[in-house]
Amino acid sequence: MKSVDYDTWHLPVLLDRVIESLSIKPDGLYIDLTAGGGGHSAAILAGLGRGGRLLAADRDPEALAVCEQRLRGVETAAVYEVIRAAFSEFPAWLSEEYRGHVDGVLADLGVSSHQLDDSGRGFSYLHDGPLDMRMDPGLKQSAADLIATVREEDLVALLRLYGEERYASSIAKSIVQRRREKPISTTGELADIVVCAVPPHARRDANPSRRTFQALRMAVNHEQEELAHLLQVLPDVMAPGGRVAVISFHSLEDRMVKQAMRRWESPCECPRDFPECICGKKPLGSSVHSKPITADESEREVNRRSRSAKLRVFEFREADV
Repeated sequence: MKSVDYDTWHLPVLLDRVIESLSIKPDGLYIDLTAGGGGHSAAILAGLGRGGRLLAADRDPEALAVCEQRLRGVETAAVYEVIRAAFSEFPAWLSEEYRGHVDGVLADLGVSSHQLDDSGRGFSYLHDGPLDMRMDPGLKQSAADLIATVREEDLVALLRLYGEERYASSIAKSIVQRRREKPISTTGELADIVVCAVPPHARRDANPSRRTFQALRMAVNHEQEELAHLLQVLPDVMAPGGRVAVISFHSLEDRMVKQAMRRWESPCECPRDFPECICGKKPLGSSVHSKPITADESEREVNRRSRSAKLRVFEFREADV
């Protein structure tokens, strides 16, 4: 593989705050479930020493290849492994000996700069290319396949839920009308349809296609379902004192992370009017910060994609504490 300019490929968001929040133990076990171009993974690995281990996973094989190349350049006595897997495959691939002993997990829910900038991946409305959007090329359904078959009312719901699109009805109607004439197969075609479907005043500021593309990407990659699975299984693999750090870029995802961490902190299912807990479910730990961490002004200037990032961190402890 030829040499890669890693910061051009993908600039990791909130890097210093992630490393600080994970409170890395030199001999600990850490998992980066969204390794991408390896920015966060390389920084974690650099903080590990003899006895330390990093497992770097991602469902994008192209990203994993870049990540592996980057990790090879890190000087450390620790060991690492790269794994191609989605959230829904975790923790099936994790060795039994590691379960209950994971000191830190990172999940960055954003799309990499490379995925957005590579027109062949079909993620961006700014670059014309095939309407794909699959993070894992092995997925059966591309964005083009989705909009070719989805019912209009389901498309409206999808755009509202994942894109928070106020013009979802008119956009969905325009997409359905156009596909009756011919298949919509490129990002440029879709972007043009969206621009024409919204009122003139909605075209003045940010590109009106952004929310539609975001919604389709989330649907194609089953991002909500993948995240829900991950948040369900994480407590079972964490060591006492282990930390989970999640970076989200969408209000729906941030809400899911926030609610999961609240459940971990207060898992009791007893009715509120019960004088004492009888369900036996004890707090699993607590959030490290009272509010999500966001990028400071200097980072927002250098990396505009950091502007919507929110980092939440949870520390696990013994269940009976």
